[in-house]
Amino acid sequence: MSLLPACCSSPDDRWPWPHPLPGLHLISLGFESDRFHPDDFRCSDIIPPPSVERAVSKRQSEYLAGRFCAREGLSRLTGRPDTPAQGADRAPVWPTGCVGSITHTRGWAAAVVGHQQHYRGLGLDAEMIMPDDRALPLSRQILTQPEQARFGCELTHQPGFLITLAFCLKETLFKALYPLVQKRFYFEHAELLAWHRDGTARLRLLTTLSPEWPIHSELNAWFSLENDRLISLIAIPAHNPASHSA
Repeated sequence: MSLLPACCSSPDDRWPWPHPLPGLHLISLGFESDRFHPDDFRCSDIIPPPSVERAVSKRQSEYLAGRFCAREGLSRLTGRPDTPAQGADRAPVWPTGCVGSITHTRGWAAAVVGHQQHYRGLGLDAEMIMPDDRALPLSRQILTQPEQARFGCELTHQPGFLITLAFCLKETLFKALYPLVQKRFYFEHAELLAWHRDGTARLRLLTTLSPEWPIHSELNAWFSLENDRLISLIAIPAHNPASHSA
């Protein structure tokens, strides 16, 4: 029987966005790297890849917490306590018929999982809001010129929030699409079209990733702000995954 690692809090299945999406399980927990012990992997029945086994305790605890969330989510979804392995590209390898995404930031980890018959791809990311003075020098790396113009008011009055939001949503987009296209893309290859106080957002591709995901494909996203932590989600349905604009 596997045990909850001593460095982790009890799993939480609370949905942070206003409207639940059918068939998805989100599991999160807090963790303390200072309380991590290498034996936690054995007690939790989670096998780390060699790169993690050689890493510092912070990285080991992040991996352990994220995989524990993923296994708990899969157990609720399928009834089987499977733990996603790590692929050669370092992305999680999900059980056949399942899709999911894992994230962690500053002592917090989460995973979202669903059935492939309902969702083609899932992306989940969490980021702590950057201080304004740290965010502003990164604006040109994270935001395209049209985004800088589109969100000029936010860049003036709340740059830390806006830049972190764009960063978080674009990371989420990458996690959702990379398993489908097997092609890496970067901040300049997508743009944030709009975001709203109700936690909804819209993104658009600025490059063609595959015949199914051409330039100008648009996707919806959801985000939530909790104690200076942004959490964002993109769920691509099995049917009608994206809209395309000319």
